[in-house]
Amino acid sequence: MAALGGGGRAAALLRRGPAAALVLGSAPRRYRYKEKWAATAPRIPSTRLALQNFDMNYSLQFKDTWPSIRVSLLSEQKYGALVNNFADVDRVTQELELLNAVDFVSEASQKAQGLQQDSVAEQAEREESASREAPSECQAVKRAETPPPLSAPITSNIKCYTFPRGDVTRFRPARPDTLGILNYYLMDAASLLPVLALNVQPDDFVLDLCAAPGGKTLAILQTGFCGHLAANDVTVSRTKRLHQILNSYVPKQIRETVCVTSWDGRNWGELEGGTFHKVLVDVPCTTDRHSVMEEDNNIFSRRRSKERQMLPMLQLQLLMAGILATKPGGEVVYSTCSLSQLQNEYVIERAIEIAETEFNISTHVEDLSHFRTLFQDTFSFSSDCRLGELVLPHLTANFGPMYFCKLRRV
Repeated sequence: MAALGGGGRAAALLRRGPAAALVLGSAPRRYRYKEKWAATAPRIPSTRLALQNFDMNYSLQFKDTWPSIRVSLLSEQKYGALVNNFADVDRVTQELELLNAVDFVSEASQKAQGLQQDSVAEQAEREESASREAPSECQAVKRAETPPPLSAPITSNIKCYTFPRGDVTRFRPARPDTLGILNYYLMDAASLLPVLALNVQPDDFVLDLCAAPGGKTLAILQTGFCGHLAANDVTVSRTKRLHQILNSYVPKQIRETVCVTSWDGRNWGELEGGTFHKVLVDVPCTTDRHSVMEEDNNIFSRRRSKERQMLPMLQLQLLMAGILATKPGGEVVYSTCSLSQLQNEYVIERAIEIAETEFNISTHVEDLSHFRTLFQDTFSFSSDCRLGELVLPHLTANFGPMYFCKLRRV
């Protein structure tokens, strides 16, 4: 009975918990509790989803160069300072040059002039040689076969300063002048290339179909050539941002010449078809650098998956609206900040096909290969782009990505 009593006491102590059990010198009993599971799986950051997507697709597209592009996308972006021609230009340019920054647009213009002079000299030398060796008929044939001098549609009015390759110095924030206008606009310098490709001429009617936040619109105004500028974006909140840029950088009398609207750009061809000499279609895209760096407003968010899947269709509709809004003989520049062929070359090819088959409009892709020649000291260009040009992020020149292609409506 004593043993039973002792056993009963031990059982009672164990029921009272581990502390009581220690009185008998026995180890506490371990209990297994049911593991608890979260109601939902852990949230994967949108930036990681974007990077996984890019690793899967861009490694196939770019092959051995993708690791270099990937590292650059994940590194700090480089900027350019677009000089505001409505401010004190001489003072601003002097300050920027003291920082060892260089106006890459001016450098490209000078390079173009030199190349054009060399081309003219070579052509004259060939013609002189042909005149000595061949009859006049053969000379005419040779002259006809001679390639034209390098074209250089680079406006000298736009000034944008960048630091040399490998120099990662940051520009300080812009400051207002005595009239309260900011002296320069910080932007990815590669974003200026679509505007330079647009080649705005005096009295051109220009449409910026997807204008917000406003950097390219501001660059178009810096040319000083617009006879009329329409700047549109689909949402009121984005056009408010556009208005803020214009108010900060452009005098009131110039702002009043800009027509800012919040229409659905896909319908512009129906609203004002065949109206403009030049149209810039800088479409919404996956914004590759933003997608791998920022959670805010990231298109790889799970709730935006359908929107992301529909991007190529939206881009095609906007480009078609841009083509329809252009006068015969006018030009359209299509641009994205994505590396994706699906959002770049494939959209161009499909738009050309639809314009021909459904609207009986013939379009011609303009050769922009001279941009590679003129701007190779500032940007790293892809050598495998079938249509248009693509700026690749590179650690020594970490601009882009920026794709741009120019179409002429025949």
